[in-house]
Amino acid sequence: MVREEAPTSESHGKQGGWVTFPFIIGCVGCLTLASGGWLFNLMLYLIQQYNINAINAALIFNVVNGCCSVFPVVGALIADSFLGSFSVILISSCISLLGIISLTLTATINSLRPQGDDPSSSKLQYAILSLGIILASIGVGGSRFTLATLGANQYDVVKDQNVFFNWFFFTLYAAFFTSTTALVYVEDNVSWGWGFGISLAANVIGLAIFLLGNRFYRLDMPRGSPFTTLARVFVATARKRSPRLPCPMGSDGYYYGEEPVAGKVVDGVPTKSFRCLNCAALITEGDVNLDGSVAKPWRLCKVQEVEDFKTLLRIFPLWSTSIFLAVPITTQASLTILQALTMDRHLGPNFKIPAGSFLVVAFISTTIFLTLIDRFLFPLWEKVIGRSSRPLQRVGIGHVLNVLGMVVSAVVESKRLKIAHAHHLEGQTEAIVPMLSLWLFPQLVLVGIGEAFHFPGQVALYYQEFPTSLRSTATAMISMVISIAFYLSTALIDLLRRVTKWLPNDINNGRLDNVYWMISVIGVINFGYYLVCAKWYRYQNVEHGGKGGSALEK
Repeated sequence: MVREEAPTSESHGKQGGWVTFPFIIGCVGCLTLASGGWLFNLMLYLIQQYNINAINAALIFNVVNGCCSVFPVVGALIADSFLGSFSVILISSCISLLGIISLTLTATINSLRPQGDDPSSSKLQYAILSLGIILASIGVGGSRFTLATLGANQYDVVKDQNVFFNWFFFTLYAAFFTSTTALVYVEDNVSWGWGFGISLAANVIGLAIFLLGNRFYRLDMPRGSPFTTLARVFVATARKRSPRLPCPMGSDGYYYGEEPVAGKVVDGVPTKSFRCLNCAALITEGDVNLDGSVAKPWRLCKVQEVEDFKTLLRIFPLWSTSIFLAVPITTQASLTILQALTMDRHLGPNFKIPAGSFLVVAFISTTIFLTLIDRFLFPLWEKVIGRSSRPLQRVGIGHVLNVLGMVVSAVVESKRLKIAHAHHLEGQTEAIVPMLSLWLFPQLVLVGIGEAFHFPGQVALYYQEFPTSLRSTATAMISMVISIAFYLSTALIDLLRRVTKWLPNDINNGRLDNVYWMISVIGVINFGYYLVCAKWYRYQNVEHGGKGGSALEK
């Protein structure tokens, strides 16, 4: 089949390479700080400023987080098909700016929030709040993972791309850490207006840094909708699939393109997996013009296009396992805040940890372990094992740590409930359980370490294995996983609230520990499914690891 060779740095002149690193990473840091400043404390903002019920606020929080993870997929498709990564990032950053301006107005103008004896919000107040959240979510979605694609596109070597992805996630989580500590503290102890205002300033700075690096970027050109090509493979296969038209085993009779293309080499014949799809590239009478061009595009595809379609089919089962890897994380994100609100959050006599800042523990552990993994663990792994770690091995370690984190969450919540019942705090919605909130740290640390393994591993896998025409979509696949996980988490919480007594408005009177035990069991089952999928997967492009042996063995 036809496979693209990696472009050389000489072919791109002075564009691309590590000179672009500070601009892209600086933009990632500032835009993430801007989004974290309003997103991570949104639940408390809705409860305190708009008088929304705690469980409903948790559901809204999950829906908004899901939207922030759906929009990257939309942005990636637009980047791949029409505008390119640079334009999508620029437009999204401007939309984010408009959204944060709207949220800042709701926090600084009293008439835009419920006031006095009337706790309910007017339609105008809800409209402006909703507009700000929607615009800010679109802005976050369009830029977050498209920046990862633009950054990886600056490098020609897989090793450099992996280093960039590690630094990308390091910056992402470092900015999360700053926003969930400094900005949340400002919002809780100074004013919401100042907190959102700092987010606004960070967005402006990030946009400026991004534009300053414009002349250094290696820009990716959109190639039209890649899904049209995928649809052509499916249609051509359906039209040619016939017992009277057997697909040959050799290379003869297949269409590789009008003529040899510079920079591409013939790498064999159509692969045997999903052999039925090979008929889409089989030349029949009337398919090709005299000049070698395709006469009937919906009856004949290139071998490379067929192989790209097969790649997506191979990787889909692995991608699906990531959904139930992310569901526990998204569920824990909202429920941990509710737990923290009922616990003793004091550190010393004068300082009280904001409930919205507890998620920073996961961010800190992820940030620290990303550095340790990149600088110590992976080099040690390569020295001892004799080869570098593969993406699916990293993801597998993340699965195990994630399950352990949920088990610890269940044990801690059981202890918290026992103390609450011992002090007869059931039914007292604002009662504080005499238990230090520091007990929530171990579960968050474990989940954070797991994220340091599986998130970069997934992004590296998708970026390196997906067809070149779907590079932006590839890095956004992890975002799609997170979005689906947030929606499933929302549905799960709502379902459990309706059919069980585990999640009442007063969690001291519920069984939140049962929720954690349930998702722990789901995690174990999902890990077994992951091992089966990884065992049968063959790498295509990860350091040519696909030639023999399963993904877990390579």
